[in-house]
Amino acid sequence: MKQKFKSVKEKMNKLFHSVTKYPFSCLCVLIIWTLCFIPIPETPLDKISMIDKWTHIVMYGGTCGVIWLEYLAKHKKVKWNKIIIWALLAPILMGGLIEILQKYCTGGMRSGEWFDFTADTIGVGLAFIIGS
Repeated sequence: MKQKFKSVKEKMNKLFHSVTKYPFSCLCVLIIWTLCFIPIPETPLDKISMIDKWTHIVMYGGTCGVIWLEYLAKHKKVKWNKIIIWALLAPILMGGLIEILQKYCTGGMRSGEWFDFTADTIGVGLAFIIGS
């Protein structure tokens, strides 16, 4: 039992360390999760063609860019395996998970869309290319 508790405590310490080391990246992720699960009111911007998709590109591209900037500020040398996982794959997987949760867990309040996921991926891809 003590070993299991120690493992949980170590994981919590690691999570706390990550949040304090990369606060802006974590804040961007938190903002995306919040925005993706609250009701969005109608605005005059709704009349702009594909505004929702442009918003996804900007949100995910901005998040990937922030991850890059914080990583570069904290490290002298880029470890490509880490940056590929955290700045490329993690945001793309997060976008997919959010779309699935919106489709099946919001009671129709939000809808999961493959085109939103595509826009998320485009935003991440563009920021990743610019960052590298």
